[in-house]
Formats: sequence, C-alpha cells, structure tokens
Amino acid sequence: MIRSSVHVGEERMPAALPIREDLSAGELRALARRESKGRVAARMFAIAHALDGVSRAEAVRLAGMDRQALRDAVVRYNAEGVTGLYDRPLPGRPEWLSEGEQATLKAIILAGPDPKRHGCVEWTLPILCEVIAERFAKTLHPASLSRIVRRLGLSKQKTRPRHPQSDAKAQAAFQKRGCAKP
Repeated sequence: MIRSSVHVGEERMPAALPIREDLSAGELRALARRESKGRVAARMFAIAHALDGVSRAEAVRLAGMDRQALRDAVVRYNAEGVTGLYDRPLPGRPEWLSEGEQATLKAIILAGPDPKRHGCVEWTLPILCEVIAERFAKTLHPASLSRIVRRLGLSKQKTRPRHPQSDAKAQAAFQKRGCAKP
C-alpha cells in the first residue's frame, strides 16, 4: 500500500513504506509458525499483518515490537526477502591468529618439539607461547593459547611425571611380585 504525505495542521505525516508482495500474508504466517527464532517470527507476523491491511500501529502491537523495528524489518524484507528478517551476526573480536597461522601452529604441535632447539620433550603452553612470539611476532597468554588449541581440535594433555632416578628393573620386579592381574 503506497500513501502520499498528508498534511494535518502543522504536522506532516510521512508516506507508508511499501512492502514487497512476492509472498502473501498467509505464506509469511506459515513460515513464521515454523520458525524457531522468536524475533524472526515476530517480524514475519508483523509484516503479514501489515500486508493484510491492518494499521502498522496495530501490527506492531500484535507482534510485540515497536514501529521503528517494523520499519527496519520492512526495509530489510524489501531488499533481501525473508532472509533479511534474520538477525545479523555480531562482529566480535577478530581472531588473534589468522587461519594460516593456526594451521601452522597445529602442524608445529603435531610434529612435536625439538629437544635441542626448544629444551623440552613435550609441548607446554608457555613454551608454545614463546614459539608463537618467535615465529609470528605475536604475544599470547597461555590461557588464551589454551582456548585456541581447543578450537583447533587438540586436547591439552599433561605427561605423567617421571622421577629421573627411577629404575626400570626395580619396577619390573615389583610388578612380578605385586598384585596378580586377573
């Protein structure tokens, strides 16, 4: 429905924003009933009411939203169709390591450390932070690196401590005379 501006006294009422009509009000309601996201369904219902000729004030009241939200939904619906009624993803903070750097880090972790170069036989988060600082010139806290390692699908496992003076022969003898395994 397209209306022109109407002057009432000193106040000027804006023209109603036209709504595309490639889907009928009934089709929009059917989509809204199947929609799992409440905000999207409310936008669909409000637009369906407006398409049926209900006043926009009544349409927003029935859908539980305000007039500006309906106007924004109509603008997005006109431009993009039903997909425009979905919430936009929030931008968030960008990843600290790029995808290429994350792939390189995963390869480094899976290859294992070089004892001569890194001074260890198993990776620890602080040592990996040093490797990242050296390789990518980026500093990370071990807790932040722990989250990145988990997102890469790797688990954080600790090696079992081993006493430097442990005797393999004594352990074997203890196992022989210890508890018998069933």
